Amino acid sequence: MCFNIFFLCALGQNMKRESGRKVQTGNITAAKTIADIIRTCLGPRAMMKMLLDPMGGIVMTNDGNAILREIQVQHPAAKSMIEISRTQDEEVGDGTTSVIILAGEMLSVAEHFLEQQMHPTVIIGAYRKALDDMISILKKIGTPVDVNNKEMMLKIIKSAINTKAINRWSDLACSIALDAVKTVEFEENGRREIDIKKYAKVEKIPGGFSEESCVLRGIMVNKDVTHPRMRRLIKNPRIVLLDCSLEYKKGESQTDIEITREEDFARILQMEEEYIQQICEDLMRVKPDLVITEKGISDLAQHYLMKANITAIRRVRKTDNNRIARACGARIVSRTDELREEDVGTGARLFEVKKIGDEYFAFITDCKDPKACTIILRGASKEILAEVERNLQDAMQVCRNVLVDPQLVPGGGATEMAVSHALTEKSKGMTGVEQWPYRAVAQALEVIPRTLIQNCGASTIRVLTSLRAKHTQEGSQTWGVNGETGALVDMKDLGIWEPLAVKLQTYKTAVETAVLLLRIDDIVSGHKKKGDDQSKQPAAPEAAQE
Repeated sequence: MCFNIFFLCALGQNMKRESGRKVQTGNITAAKTIADIIRTCLGPRAMMKMLLDPMGGIVMTNDGNAILREIQVQHPAAKSMIEISRTQDEEVGDGTTSVIILAGEMLSVAEHFLEQQMHPTVIIGAYRKALDDMISILKKIGTPVDVNNKEMMLKIIKSAINTKAINRWSDLACSIALDAVKTVEFEENGRREIDIKKYAKVEKIPGGFSEESCVLRGIMVNKDVTHPRMRRLIKNPRIVLLDCSLEYKKGESQTDIEITREEDFARILQMEEEYIQQICEDLMRVKPDLVITEKGISDLAQHYLMKANITAIRRVRKTDNNRIARACGARIVSRTDELREEDVGTGARLFEVKKIGDEYFAFITDCKDPKACTIILRGASKEILAEVERNLQDAMQVCRNVLVDPQLVPGGGATEMAVSHALTEKSKGMTGVEQWPYRAVAQALEVIPRTLIQNCGASTIRVLTSLRAKHTQEGSQTWGVNGETGALVDMKDLGIWEPLAVKLQTYKTAVETAVLLLRIDDIVSGHKKKGDDQSKQPAAPEAAQE
């Protein structure tokens, strides 16, 4: 009691402090609430959520990370739950819903032990031990896959897409994801790089049919040529990429020129013209057909380029310029006088400008060996396109995970049940208090198949009991729940596989988060009093001046 009084005195009057069992119960409740929000978003029968963001925009999705990103929460434990969904998305791109549900369940089963006065450190020790065993069991269950087998790769991507909104066009989406990832795969000196974010750009064009979506063997940018008389169709173009402007150079700082004679003014204008003429001559020296720059092009430069029959595009984003460089083999040049023959890109076979809807798009396509690509998505509305893009990103991430680590585990809750059964068996040989939280982890893993059964409307108790019984038999590790019908099925026959990397990340993140939140026994939060705010307001300008 004395400590509490001293603590409050040390903290000040407007601080709020919660400690002990109340905090742990509050954290568990917050985690369960977050898990309950997206529980219905798991599996092929997943429901979608419609969210309104503060700006009035609409988000329609069943992607765990996209939903939680839009939700405003106050509780610190809920915030850390949302953070793990983001981590999962950045690391492996899939399993964002599973990780939240699993972390919520891990905390939920710990609540019972806390009520029985078991110390959180004992529970944490059991959880850590269980995690190590889960990882070793997963690696045993994992089966290697041949990444060159296109049919198998499409099956894996289809497993990830089946739970999304685009499962209607799953064949098209799978081939788009596989083509895009194979295109951006880059191997140099034994180092493999698959950078989807930088080199596989998704361009969303509202209108048309979803079936018109495709992967270009090249790049598309939302730009038109700068002069109406420039060529809009060039076969086998020689491409020069610049990140300098084709305008008269202005001084870095403010420059003043004093002119005493009229001829000097004419001379200054002449110098500007000569400078632009010089940079255009530097360009013409390498005989390009197409010049693309990240900066501006003056009217005079356009005139010179048009006379030389050179097409120009200006103000292209740096990221787009990097992609064009990777696709057609050009090098981005910073100064026109440093242009060399080897800087010219000759990898593309076709440049054309097309009008789609109301806008013009420049296509640099039919590249020989593009290491970057553009994915064109067509659809009815912006909301649908945004959801399709999210789903496609997940599919590409899954494909990348398999290429980097070609190991698979069965989906449909089969892996969870197999790991759960193995942990339960192992806990029978343990002694002491630790065996109960250890066994609770095995019980928590069953939440994934249970949620799959619930979401497709089957009888949870009957199906889960049958699945538990099935996993006690030898060689039944691949049996799981068919998310469409709720029946038990062998995942080998159904062809539902998940990358091992995704499962490992899901388990590690879920257990680590549960451990982190169980460790917390005190929350101190500072609240400003309204009176303080008002008294400090007049002093703000003085502080700013200082």
